[in-house]
Amino acid sequence: MVINLDVTLRDGGYRNNFDFPLEYVLHHARESVAAGMEWVEIGYRNGSFKPQPGIGRTGVGADDYIRAVAEVVSPERLCMILHPKNITDDDLPRMYEAGIRLVRFCLPAGAPEAGLAMLAKAADLGFTTTVNITRVSQLDRRRLVELAAMSGDAGADVVYLADSNGSMLPHEVGQLVTLVGSVTDAAIGLHAHNNLGLALANAIAAVDAGATWIDSSVLGMGKGPGNLVTEQWLAYLGRHGRTDGYDLGRVLSLAHRMEAEFEEARPSLPLPDLVLGHFDLSVEERAKLPVDRIGDAFSAARELTAAGAR
Repeated sequence: MVINLDVTLRDGGYRNNFDFPLEYVLHHARESVAAGMEWVEIGYRNGSFKPQPGIGRTGVGADDYIRAVAEVVSPERLCMILHPKNITDDDLPRMYEAGIRLVRFCLPAGAPEAGLAMLAKAADLGFTTTVNITRVSQLDRRRLVELAAMSGDAGADVVYLADSNGSMLPHEVGQLVTLVGSVTDAAIGLHAHNNLGLALANAIAAVDAGATWIDSSVLGMGKGPGNLVTEQWLAYLGRHGRTDGYDLGRVLSLAHRMEAEFEEARPSLPLPDLVLGHFDLSVEERAKLPVDRIGDAFSAARELTAAGAR
């Protein structure tokens, strides 16, 4: 069984500064759940990793916002993601009271202990919990194994592999899923980005290797060139005979509305993001590239990669 989690309102927020009108948020959450998505991630709690001026509601994740969504969608379908450095002691109980039931922790690979302690508290409060290990393509495999084992020991229900740079190949994804599965009893998930156009292939490889949680977004709306496209993923599952509980037509109608209302949602693969994926560079490195001169950007990315290898 695959558990599907919609990340449009959060990851898609990188394209419009998290500025989704509340009316659209409520519609999106309702329709996603009605279409069969098991969970809907409605935003960050207290911002993303780096502060962003004027950030909108799906980047702040305030209590009144959570309550508004929980009035139209069961809390048992609502989740939120956070960076532990942004969270105070009272955030988790307030989130639970407001209506969140799944909380996702982005852990810093170098110092995960504080975040894992917070995760244990979340589990005690009754949350379903996931650990999102970001930029797994750049992470030493020994360290990945350590983080996965520590996360499972702390009580994580799911350990997510996040291909943040969109640079992984299907066989690499399969290898990492198998590796992580050998050191933890937690379920394994994949959060795919689409820099190389391989998000769908990577999701298929992850499930074939034993992953059971998959993130996706409507129209693929997400950071950089975006995420696994929900419509494509559900269409694949349908062709593969896994149609129970999912309404592709409903998701297509939601995608049609998104495309009409949000220019930022329209699928695209900017050439600089393809370059970043090719060289396994993070989206933050984009600012170092002369993106208006793609040939020069390619050369600059190659130099960045060579400098990092030294």
